[in-house]
Amino acid sequence: MKIHCFDDSVFFLNMKDKSYGLIVKPQINKINLSKKLLTIKYYKCNIIDVIFNQRRDYMKKIVALLLMVNLLLLSGCKNSSVETVQKDYSSCFNGINGCAVFYDYDKEKYDVYNEEQCNTRYSPYSTFKIVAVLEGLNDGVLISKNTKMKYNGEKYPFDMWNKDMNLNEAFQTSCVWYFRQVIDNIGQEKLKEAVDELDYGNCDVSKWEGEPINVQQDLNGFWLGSSLEITPMEMVNIVANIFQGKTKYKNNEINILKDIMKSDKEGVYGKTGTGKDNTAWYTGFYEIKNKKIYFAIHLDDNTKNGIVGAEAKEIANNIIDRYYRSDM
Repeated sequence: MKIHCFDDSVFFLNMKDKSYGLIVKPQINKINLSKKLLTIKYYKCNIIDVIFNQRRDYMKKIVALLLMVNLLLLSGCKNSSVETVQKDYSSCFNGINGCAVFYDYDKEKYDVYNEEQCNTRYSPYSTFKIVAVLEGLNDGVLISKNTKMKYNGEKYPFDMWNKDMNLNEAFQTSCVWYFRQVIDNIGQEKLKEAVDELDYGNCDVSKWEGEPINVQQDLNGFWLGSSLEITPMEMVNIVANIFQGKTKYKNNEINILKDIMKSDKEGVYGKTGTGKDNTAWYTGFYEIKNKKIYFAIHLDDNTKNGIVGAEAKEIANNIIDRYYRSDM
């Protein structure tokens, strides 16, 4: 059973192929009740109306469920210490339109720049390689950062991709064909289960082969300007859950991922992503003395030409230097 949010205020309960509407005010981001897992993220909780549109014999069950959800929400509101702080990072964006979320897990505090964009879903592009690595390791498709994939002899747009590659090389150069092989070897069914368990954005891997944004088919996929989408706020929560040990992935798998995410900036670990639609990502965390600040930067600017992940990475590093290094 799941409760899905639409337009920040209307929820639909899916249970035994029946749908029930629930209006909530003013905003709850998502509730997921499955396998004894309850995740609630909200601002204020106040159920003001309930609409049933199916058979009467489900009424009692649904009323009982809604009462339980209401109690949980109200209880959560009283005990929650999660804080969202609006920040002005505009001086670090160099005139580029975009947004940023920095999440202090220990303090339960989000620092947010351009909140509306932080809650808008975009294609994850190459940042999805974070999930591909973990799921590949968990499924045995990948063994270590030295796991190689065979080059097929095609001429790819980057010379560094035109050879056999191991995981570390492929992650650092964001080699699409390598991860296309990894993802295909994992398979659509298992990948779908993985994104569902992570609550990864819209969890939509239905366009498995992706859109034809590149001539070479193995440079396309559902995570590249296609069916899968995620908000920067969702992204930062998933990265935090992974590295706080809140997912199914084992410590050795997470440590391999952390190793290949290490950047050239002291204490910063991340993954870039670049779209062909003048969008770009950088997501990861800043760590010092075992404390982590998780972040997601997203750029979306049609007035610029050739926005790339390296620019999002530079913005993240500038924000970290200016606002966070002195605080930790």
